Amino acid sequence: MAVMDAQSATPPPTGVVARLRAMLASFSGGAPDGASEASVTRRLAGTIFIIRVVSAALAYLSQILLARWMGGSDYGIYVYVWTWVLLLGSMMDFGISASAQKIIPEYRTRGEHALLRGFLSGSRWMTFVVSSLVSGLLAGVVKLLSPWIDANTVVPLYIGCLTLPAFVVANTQDGIARAHDWMRLGLMPQFVVRQSLIIGLTAGALALGFDLGAVAAMLASAAVVWVAMLGQMVMLNRRLGGHIEPGPKAYDFRGWLAVSLPILMVEGFYLLLSYTDVLVLQQFRSSQEVGVYFAVVKTLALVSFIHYAMSATTAHRFAEYHALGDKARLSAYVAHAIKWTFWPSLAATVLLLAFGKPLLWLFGPQFVVGYDIMFIAAVGLVVRSAIGPVERLLNMLGHQYVCALAYALAFVMNVVLCVALVPRFGGYGAAAATSISLVFETVLLFWIVRRRLGLHVLAFGNGGSGSTP
Repeated sequence: MAVMDAQSATPPPTGVVARLRAMLASFSGGAPDGASEASVTRRLAGTIFIIRVVSAALAYLSQILLARWMGGSDYGIYVYVWTWVLLLGSMMDFGISASAQKIIPEYRTRGEHALLRGFLSGSRWMTFVVSSLVSGLLAGVVKLLSPWIDANTVVPLYIGCLTLPAFVVANTQDGIARAHDWMRLGLMPQFVVRQSLIIGLTAGALALGFDLGAVAAMLASAAVVWVAMLGQMVMLNRRLGGHIEPGPKAYDFRGWLAVSLPILMVEGFYLLLSYTDVLVLQQFRSSQEVGVYFAVVKTLALVSFIHYAMSATTAHRFAEYHALGDKARLSAYVAHAIKWTFWPSLAATVLLLAFGKPLLWLFGPQFVVGYDIMFIAAVGLVVRSAIGPVERLLNMLGHQYVCALAYALAFVMNVVLCVALVPRFGGYGAAAATSISLVFETVLLFWIVRRRLGLHVLAFGNGGSGSTP
């Protein structure tokens, strides 16, 4: 009450200052509904966004240093192999990292503590064992295809295979931590510690006189992924030990996979959509051009971080409210998540485009040629942000298959467009193909949510109105 009185006694600021103060207040929890879910979400999303921004700065610095230290060709090879690690590593957990935000809240709501304890340990063992086996098979594939692969790429690909099991377990632990609202524990090891160590190891190797080519950079990255994953495991086990009472464990591997595999299809097609441009570009253009395009993608990464922050924060609450049958609460929460995805994304896009040239110059003078590509790539990101994290909403409410279908169609469109445009237009064609596919995906998801859930999922208009199932 005192807060409200103090606010009423002060003349309200106007214009840009008012909006800035309101935004800062909501992110700091200073709004009158500070204890509400919306306020908690903004604080958690703000935490995630800050971590991702710090991570982006570190990643940006590491990519700038690597590009300058390695040269265009080796850097292009490193980017190509690391893209495969990101793509495969994010898919080889069966979707457990995403489904954890559905399974854990449901077990807690129903009081199924034995299954909860079993999931917290069994999910990590399962993903580790299977990803290790798959990594061995992939190394065999690289061996078989080595006569047709660029000789300078073979060894980095082997190192990438060694990296995958740790990468997969780290993703699984990230999902478990986020389901408990432990955002820093979930994200810091992967996004801050990992990037810091990559910079440290590569700088140390260079200082000791080693040739910093693609092989050395991949060795450093592999070592860092394993160290960060093991450190995260120790900390997560300690937190879980103090949060969950010891007792018997039950393992429902079949049930976990029944929930996770449809979500994996969604995540898989989304990742394929995200990385198709770089992978196709590598097939038709030089490693130097791949490096330039990757620099553009990294520069625009801040926009996608906002979407990621809201997705990571909201997914398990979508599942919780749906499990409780609280439709009004769910509907209002969806509208809030969409609004806080789109407007910050739009502001970040404008800022990045304004300073795009000097940011690209940091990679090296030759990277500035990619500035015009930024405008094409930004279109898809902004349009996609207008519907917020609705793919998480569909996944958490049991509409994984139709969501996967939407992503599959967008992925197929992206492949076709990339193959058609990249050979002639290079990075411009890759950016155009991806933006068109993202716009198509956005329209599909909007229509699906409107049809199945009765929600108008746009940041403007009648956002969030309608009824939930």
